[in-house]
Amino acid sequence: MESRSVAGTLYIVSTPIGNLEDITHRALRILREVNMVACEDTRHTRKLLNHFAIDAATISYHEHNERERADELCAMLATGKNIALVSDAGTPIISDPGFRVVNLAIEKGFAVVPIPGATAFVAALSASGLPSDQFFFAGFLPARRSARRTKLEAWRSIDTTLIFYEAPHRISATLRDAAEILGHRQGVLRMLLPRGFPERGGAVCELREHEGLRP
Repeated sequence: MESRSVAGTLYIVSTPIGNLEDITHRALRILREVNMVACEDTRHTRKLLNHFAIDAATISYHEHNERERADELCAMLATGKNIALVSDAGTPIISDPGFRVVNLAIEKGFAVVPIPGATAFVAALSASGLPSDQFFFAGFLPARRSARRTKLEAWRSIDTTLIFYEAPHRISATLRDAAEILGHRQGVLRMLLPRGFPERGGAVCELREHEGLRP
C-alpha cells in the first residue's frame, strides 16, 4: 500500500449542469490547485476552465479508456500528484465514468475527497412536487426495449419515487413503455434542466400526450 504521506489526493469535483454560476468556490480552488484534471471530454471541460481562467493540464477519462486510465491516474497519485476528476456536467460517477479510478484509488490507499455541487436528478426531484423523503434512482434505462421493459417491470412494485435518466432520442419510446407498465402512477418529465424548460407532470400514461414527444 502506498504511503499517504507522499501520495496525492483524488478529488471528485462537481461541475455545473448548464448554468456556470452553479459551480462552487471550493471547486474552482481545487481545479486551480491540482496537477491534473481528468475529464470525460477534454474539449468540453476546457471551455469551463477557460471561462474561469484556469490553466490546468487535462487528460481524458471516459467509458472507452477508463480501465487503462485508472491505472495511469493512480500511478500519478503515487508520485504525489493531486488529480481532479470531473464529468461533462454535474457530479462525476453518477451515471458517468469514474467508478474504476475511485475504486482503485481506495484499494491502493489514496485519499479520495468529494467536492459537492450540482447533481441533475437531485435538482429535478427538488422541484418536481413528487415525494422526496424516499426515492429510487436507477440512472439510465437500457437502450434495448426488451431490457428496458424488464427493468420497469422489476421496479413497478417499489413504493417510492422512481428516478430515471434518458437520452432525448429515446424519450418517446421510454414513455410508451413506462405508460404501459407504470400506468397511472404520478410522474414528472424534466427536460433540459439547466435551461429552465418547464416540467411536464401528471400520470405517467399521460406524459406522452405533450406536444413534441410523439415518435
